[in-house]
Amino acid sequence: MEAWTWWLVLAGVVIILELFTGTFYLLMFAVGLVSASIASLLISSVQFQMLIAAVIGSAATLTLHNSKYGWKERRETASDPNVNIDIGQQLKVDDWQDQGNGVFVARTKYRGAMWDVELRHAAGEVGMYEIEAVEGSRLIVHPA
Repeated sequence: MEAWTWWLVLAGVVIILELFTGTFYLLMFAVGLVSASIASLLISSVQFQMLIAAVIGSAATLTLHNSKYGWKERRETASDPNVNIDIGQQLKVDDWQDQGNGVFVARTKYRGAMWDVELRHAAGEVGMYEIEAVEGSRLIVHPA
């Protein structure tokens, strides 16, 4: 068989392996292998074909990694709206108790139950507040 067909067969094997992993990183290496297949039609040097496969596969992998589809930085689950549906919701607080150091606490009704609410670094005034984090059974809020 010709060199270009070997490169395509190898790319096909990598794509099959990709189906088992669920990421796109092996797919980017398959792009490098396909580019080596195209290069083998123009260049007879196997070493240069390997270099093209490595460079293009690595560049595609780095591009994927730095895109919005690459690794995401981990967020604290207490304040991640994708994990907790309460983040961003609003509630009304009628009475605040000053705990000192700019921390105010209250007890208020939210979703049909009584919750402990904590306000940090703001004045505790009656009004609407937005939930920014959930720490155990305590809602951390800021003014809405």
